[in-house]
Amino acid sequence: MPTLYLSLHPDNFQNHRVLIAARYAPTLPEVVELPEQGLPLQPPASCPLPKLPALESQPGVWVSGPAAVAHLLAPEWLRGQGPAGGALVRQWVSYAEGEIAPAACAAAFSALGLAEQRYLAGMTRGSDSWWHAWDTVPDGLIGIIRPVFFPPECVGPADMGPAPGSAPAPGEAPVKSASQLKKEAKKKEKLEKFQQKKEKSQQQQGEVREMRPDPGGSLLRALCPSPADVTGPMPDAYSPQYVEAAWYPWWESQGFFKPEYGRQRVSERNPEGLFMMCIPPPNVTGSLHLGHALTNAIQDALTRWHRMRGETTLWNPGCDHAGIATQVVVEKKLWRERGQTRHDVGREAFVREVWKWKNEKGDRIYHQLKKLGSSMDWDRACFTMDPKLSYAVQEAFVRLHEEGVIYRSKRLVNWSCTLHSAISDIEVDKKELPGRTLLPVPGYKDKVEFGVLVSFAYKLEDSDEEVVVATTRVETMLGDTAVAVHPQDPRYQHLHGKHVLHPFTGRRLPIVCDDFVDMGFGTGAVKITPAHDHNDYEVGQRHGLDCVTIIDDSGCLINVPPPFLGMKRFEARGAVLEALKHKGLFKEVKDNPMVVPVCSRSKDVVEPLLKPQWYVRCEGLARGAADAVRRGDLRILPHFHCKTWFQWMDNIRDWCISRQLWWGHRIPAYFVTVDDSSVPPGEDTDGRYWVSGRSEEEAKDKAAKAFGVTPDKISLRQDEDVLDTWFSSGLFPFSIFGWPNASEDLQVFYPGTLLETGHDILFFWVARMVMLGLKLTGRLPFREVYLHAVVRDAHGRKMSKSLGNVIDPLDVISGITLEGLHAQLLESNLEPAEVERARQGQKSDYPAGIPECGTDALRFALCAYTTQGRDINLDVNRILGYRHFCNKLWNATKFAIRALGPGFKPPPGPEPSGAESPIDRWILSRLSLAVELSDAALRAYDFPAATTAAYGFWLYELCDVYLECLKPVLAEGAAPAVAAARCTLYTCLDAGLRLLAPFMPFVSEELFQRLPRRAPHAPPSICVTPYPRAPLTLSPPANC
Repeated sequence: MPTLYLSLHPDNFQNHRVLIAARYAPTLPEVVELPEQGLPLQPPASCPLPKLPALESQPGVWVSGPAAVAHLLAPEWLRGQGPAGGALVRQWVSYAEGEIAPAACAAAFSALGLAEQRYLAGMTRGSDSWWHAWDTVPDGLIGIIRPVFFPPECVGPADMGPAPGSAPAPGEAPVKSASQLKKEAKKKEKLEKFQQKKEKSQQQQGEVREMRPDPGGSLLRALCPSPADVTGPMPDAYSPQYVEAAWYPWWESQGFFKPEYGRQRVSERNPEGLFMMCIPPPNVTGSLHLGHALTNAIQDALTRWHRMRGETTLWNPGCDHAGIATQVVVEKKLWRERGQTRHDVGREAFVREVWKWKNEKGDRIYHQLKKLGSSMDWDRACFTMDPKLSYAVQEAFVRLHEEGVIYRSKRLVNWSCTLHSAISDIEVDKKELPGRTLLPVPGYKDKVEFGVLVSFAYKLEDSDEEVVVATTRVETMLGDTAVAVHPQDPRYQHLHGKHVLHPFTGRRLPIVCDDFVDMGFGTGAVKITPAHDHNDYEVGQRHGLDCVTIIDDSGCLINVPPPFLGMKRFEARGAVLEALKHKGLFKEVKDNPMVVPVCSRSKDVVEPLLKPQWYVRCEGLARGAADAVRRGDLRILPHFHCKTWFQWMDNIRDWCISRQLWWGHRIPAYFVTVDDSSVPPGEDTDGRYWVSGRSEEEAKDKAAKAFGVTPDKISLRQDEDVLDTWFSSGLFPFSIFGWPNASEDLQVFYPGTLLETGHDILFFWVARMVMLGLKLTGRLPFREVYLHAVVRDAHGRKMSKSLGNVIDPLDVISGITLEGLHAQLLESNLEPAEVERARQGQKSDYPAGIPECGTDALRFALCAYTTQGRDINLDVNRILGYRHFCNKLWNATKFAIRALGPGFKPPPGPEPSGAESPIDRWILSRLSLAVELSDAALRAYDFPAATTAAYGFWLYELCDVYLECLKPVLAEGAAPAVAAARCTLYTCLDAGLRLLAPFMPFVSEELFQRLPRRAPHAPPSICVTPYPRAPLTLSPPANC
């Protein structure tokens, strides 16, 4: 038998690796405790090696030092499987020693107030601060290990100091005397009392510490490759860290989240049915916010419920390449690290840089989703730029272009002068201004004035009469080509058909009559700039007006006379105003409430510009999508969203799908040049000179056929633009399964069952999936759409960084101090004034920070809030209430396990035996009702009803009534009554935890694993255990 020599102190930091390995060694060593013979710790005289711990594996064969001894003792599974696994284990061990231990020390120093410079400067082995700090390490670092690996009787005092009278090691401070050690012990006792009082005070005030001890070994649970050990005693209180540390890796490793679990193939017939849902793919640049948390809490609850019902279940994860957002991130990184722009490195090199960034940082959102407990099949995770999905995008574009559904046209688009790209409507933030406001604009040193209405006059041709117009963008008057009045406005009827003269360009501007003019706004006469305003563009199209573009891609003035030529657009604003005053045409400036369109990515003011772009002809596609809802083929829930659906579908405009970016799916379209004198040169906006193809060779053959020449006469130039991200997202429900190629997954999982998302992207994503799915596959992508509400703060305000009410769900899970919330503001892009306002908002809403609530409480709260309406006013205090509910579950189960006793064996089924008392029958009837209500609620997407049913049963019926009635029965009842009560209690625990499992997967798994099983081959996890079915064959007693 091997012999392990240790110091007298088994909690010595250097011993922990050895003790862990010894606990699981194939042959348990004999442990010999030795008195310390000074520092460093000395091995026995017979050992030829210099220090403890030491192992004599066989007579005369010695190793010493914690690393060597632990490695020799550890079984294979602790060392890692194979070279790669072994390297990973050693990496984790190194990380624990090099990173976790110092962090625990830092937390201990901070907790004791020892982080001041005077203490840090004297941190030597013999200093008071060092030893007092180590006295607190068992509460942090060592406390992680003790409950899991050491039985209580084996744990000695955490006295890390040298033995009295021992000699100091070379270069170390002298060892302290007995009186010094006694004084230290008194100091330690006072500090511990002070710390206990401080913690109690913080708990009463709801404060949150920056770093908490790791109760019950949550770190080691997380690193453990097998399911958490639940054979030992339960910790005294519920700890989210402890409960949530171990289960997710085990679930994933066992394949519980895969649709293949329990069957040979996904195509194998399942009489219980099939459930398939794909995630709304988050941006690869994104991090979790409460919108994600709400979406995933609902979707995971539904997925787990369907899985527990025995259905073949797939929740398919994925991530969106987020063209604009990702390009902006990498461009900033390039500039910050190298001082280069994307144009400096070139397109191919820049795209490689984006892929490099994606491979390094792009999985962050997946790790965060796992933290929320999302039970997705990660082996099927898809990225919208993966080859499989990219091929589907290319195929879809080519097919739609060949059919004429995709076409090229020159129209007004939302343009970001900073990004040099068109952007979609969802990427335009509407900034509401009450009146005159100065806003920062990228590229301008000084803030720019908005929220004012400028009035100026145009002189009537051949007359001294004036027509006064009003505008919020006076600089665009340089591109005016008309003045519009309402045909019924009596003030201007005598001017119909006449012209005014432009004061700077000399252009004759016709006065046109159009019903769009609001006679009550301003003077009732409106300047028309067709090239730079969406309404004006439509007026221009109706009246055949010229479109004069005066602003280029960078936001500088073109096609205007000096001195305005080349000016930045907002610098020209002041110059034009001064010029109007100089000519005596200026009338007045007054405050004007308005909405300024701002690019959400660049924070630049959006400029409408005329650009040749690719468009999807949507009228026919929208008609099919609207008819599917009218026929009932597609259900949209809640039903009031159908009105919005029909408004959009019945009044849809064509969709601009091209973006002037480098990151994304490059448009597979080619401009044709024909080397033949009989074929005139084409223009960019002429669709006849554009061909699409799956390859350049295919495109060249198409062009040669179209122009009646041989392929060698054709030259092609591929469009530089990429496709709108929403185009690839619109294909997501079938591109993830390999469309257009046939596959088993495509056959089984398309169409899907459900699409669940926020109502704010009903048009941008849901409608486009329906339109493209019907057009390209002939089938709806899903049968139902459930739209959840938008999360707002406790006061009903929209979540906004400037208000300080944006909450990171990970902060709710782990807790954060007020100072931590303030620090996050400093990392944002807010202006100083906004930072201060946000600080005040945080101080008002979270005066003591956000308490640690845990994942289960957050999920449960979000689902409980999800009424079938538009908004959720989220109060963190309510989430904390559900954390207390988790503690109630913990204590109730702990009591019940003691009541069942160590030898309890549950009956094979939940059916009553007939020996139940009235209170037993009553609680079983309440359980039956809770099961029935919860199941019906989940079928109807009524999440508050489902959570209320489970919550009410556990808290108000099981804990408040039944457990109290059970105590005297267990203490004094007859054997048959006790046996019936125990079976009833087990049934309530077993079914009650399964009711909670879709919403609270971690704590329900932890407690479920501690219960005995009805059958030896029962499912290994609660997430694949059948959901309770109602009703139980029992009615309540007549007098209950």
